[in-house]
Amino acid sequence: MQKRIAVYPGSFDPVTFGHLDIIDRAGRIFDKIIVSVFVHSAKKSMFTVPERVEMLKTVLKGRKNIEVDCFEGLLVDYVRRKKTDVVIRGLRAISDLEYEFQIAAINRTLYRDIETVFFMPRQRYTYLSSSVVRDIAHFGGDVEKLVPPHVARMIKNRRKK
Repeated sequence: MQKRIAVYPGSFDPVTFGHLDIIDRAGRIFDKIIVSVFVHSAKKSMFTVPERVEMLKTVLKGRKNIEVDCFEGLLVDYVRRKKTDVVIRGLRAISDLEYEFQIAAINRTLYRDIETVFFMPRQRYTYLSSSVVRDIAHFGGDVEKLVPPHVARMIKNRRKK
């Protein structure tokens, strides 16, 4: 039987409980999830790519069917290199749908066999995004209920610098 492998790409800047919710739920459906930090050089980030990879490896430690990676370039090329054709994306609200639909359609234009599987986070995470966490952190707010403890410590240490 062929393994069902999926790629979950994102900035993960920082990883939130919403991301973990999707990873855990997708992990029950797929044999292997490759959680991959997308390198976007034009985007201003709170954490470097190596820091985000380390952050993910730390918070995902112990999950047997999860691999953490990073990539630069087109998602479809990365997915092919990983020998899969499934991409996982999260949809928090209707506002996400239009953007995600466009990206899924473009990806299918570039790689006709690619499938995008959408996960809606649990209701308590529908408001949660990395950009919201960054904004709260920027103004000195408490992010401990939004991110894992390791990530909260990294954010707190970053604010001190």
